[in-house]
Amino acid sequence: MSDSLRKTPLHDTHVALGARMVDFGGWSMPLAYGSQIEEHHAVRRKAGMFDVSHMLNVDIAGGRAPDFLLHLLANDVGRIAGQPGRALYSCMLRPDGGVIDDLIVYFFRSDCWRAVVNAGTADKDLAWMNAQAAAFGVTITARRDLAMLAVQGPEARALVWAVRPAWKAGTEALKPFWGVHVADEILVARTGYTGEDGFEIVLPADQVAALWADLAAAGVQACGLGARDTLRLEAGLNLYGQDMDESVHPLESGLGWTVSFKDAARDFIGRAALEQADRSRQLVGLKLLERGVMRAHMKVRTAQGEGELTSGSMAPTLGFSVGLARVPAGSQPGESAEVEIRGKWVPAQIVQAPFVRQGKALV
Repeated sequence: MSDSLRKTPLHDTHVALGARMVDFGGWSMPLAYGSQIEEHHAVRRKAGMFDVSHMLNVDIAGGRAPDFLLHLLANDVGRIAGQPGRALYSCMLRPDGGVIDDLIVYFFRSDCWRAVVNAGTADKDLAWMNAQAAAFGVTITARRDLAMLAVQGPEARALVWAVRPAWKAGTEALKPFWGVHVADEILVARTGYTGEDGFEIVLPADQVAALWADLAAAGVQACGLGARDTLRLEAGLNLYGQDMDESVHPLESGLGWTVSFKDAARDFIGRAALEQADRSRQLVGLKLLERGVMRAHMKVRTAQGEGELTSGSMAPTLGFSVGLARVPAGSQPGESAEVEIRGKWVPAQIVQAPFVRQGKALV
């Protein structure tokens, strides 16, 4: 593996644990520490933890920060303004409606916000945000001094409290998509990417190894990118670079719910393009009805025409393969489909994602 890859503050910990390290968006990251399936099940049944320090926390400061974010993002940050710790999921779009990135934005104060962006897009995100920020006089600060852990699963919150009991009082009442500063520069948020409950914890980089070690000692399973991908797919969550990117718009990526047209006067970047966008395609869930494993880029046939898988995998919780596919608009849950696997058309069914939520099968 190239020595030029970026490393998180936990890199040496992963290597010491025998993790299989891979290049992920220019970062050296753990794919798995042993059995990817065991890591997946640990999150569904108890608790697992992920090093997500490769993702970038970006602070946005200035008196016109709300105006800037109302223009920058397709979702309406006015929905969370005035509610310290409240978080919102949104896409950041190009003028033609293509998705630059999907991100979470937090409100702290009117002049103080934070976005958490994907690792592989962080550099272009910063360049784009800075280019737009000039007109609003806001300051964009990349917080590479911070690390980030995701602790997910039905016992995740209890195990975090077991190793950091002082955090319980401030986080026990947190609702999903809220966060709170439990100490200086330590943000605990009830968010995640697995379909399970838990916390995402942002903290100074020099404190993350101790937290990881304490959680491991408490029985939290170390989990890599492999389990993260099967968990997010079972939860029906998009992956940037597969299910959406700059070549597609959110309305054909299952993300119409993240675009707010409610305020007719809000001129967010990409709005005009979306209002006239081609809506001939949609993103649907697929369940394979025979043996086999669906993968990204496989061809799909529906009653409305042909499409393509954007994500696909065996679903360990379910015992069969599921996927997301971009297909001609008009397809409905319950309809039949086919997927081409190694030259053979295999029967599948269009279903409503998510496939699994909080450990329970939904398909």
